[in-house]
Amino acid sequence: MNFALILFVLMVLTFVAWIADRIVFRPRRLLATRTALEQFDRDTAPVLREEKGDDAVRAERLALRETTERQPVWLEYTAGLFPVIMAVFVLRSFVAEPFKIPSGSMIPTLLVGDLILVNKYAYGIRLPVIHTKIIDVGSPARGDVMVFRYPRDPSIDYIKRVVGLPGDRVEYRNKRLKINGVDIPLRADGEFFDEDRLSYSSRYLEKLGDNEHKILTELNKTSLIAPMVAYPFRERCAYHSDGVTCTVPPGHYFMMGDNRENSLDSRFWGFVPEENIVGKAFFVWMNFSDLKRIGSFK
Repeated sequence: MNFALILFVLMVLTFVAWIADRIVFRPRRLLATRTALEQFDRDTAPVLREEKGDDAVRAERLALRETTERQPVWLEYTAGLFPVIMAVFVLRSFVAEPFKIPSGSMIPTLLVGDLILVNKYAYGIRLPVIHTKIIDVGSPARGDVMVFRYPRDPSIDYIKRVVGLPGDRVEYRNKRLKINGVDIPLRADGEFFDEDRLSYSSRYLEKLGDNEHKILTELNKTSLIAPMVAYPFRERCAYHSDGVTCTVPPGHYFMMGDNRENSLDSRFWGFVPEENIVGKAFFVWMNFSDLKRIGSFK
């Protein structure tokens, strides 16, 4: 489901109703209100004032105004909702968008059930629905956690960590990462207990650029990687018995999950084009199973 498109269509429909109300229906209601008040002042107010006083006249007059100026139900649920829908659309499209983590590919950084916020302007201002960048604000940095539209099916949003930038030579062999010929620092950080799988995994600290983050990997397991299918720029990757080596093409990124043994990422299906970027993930705003999860992450 393309929620952005649905929200855009709703905004357009409610905007049309809002304009129609301002131009056509509201002037008609105001005219009807003036006519009704004039008739009330002429025929009803004098009698009511003598019987119950000025307070009763004012109350009756106010009730009459509210009744005649009130929007019909169909306008309340169209034109009346336009400001709310527009605010949601603008905030979601240009400021921050909520996402839910559906899988364990980013454990231990992000857990299944984490509700996160994604910064929509960190990598440039893009028009919603058509995803065209109109203002260049910044670019992904190595180590960022990024949401993007899955290259094989752009209707699906994925979240992984940026490992390779355009032009980088990325090697992942024997469970060790090397970028442009430089080994990425990796040091042991105990174990992680997966409550869903009821098992322990080896946890390490990995440093990409200035960002040190936790990953899960099993250094004693095989590093054989088999590509899922042919993908654009497949010729830039070489698969070996102990891993894979890729040179990232211009305008693309190499993405990997922090749960290295349980993540289908660029190692298997290729590169993420710049136009598929959604935004930078930066905050867990809720996890109903564990409120301690709330907060920022790297």
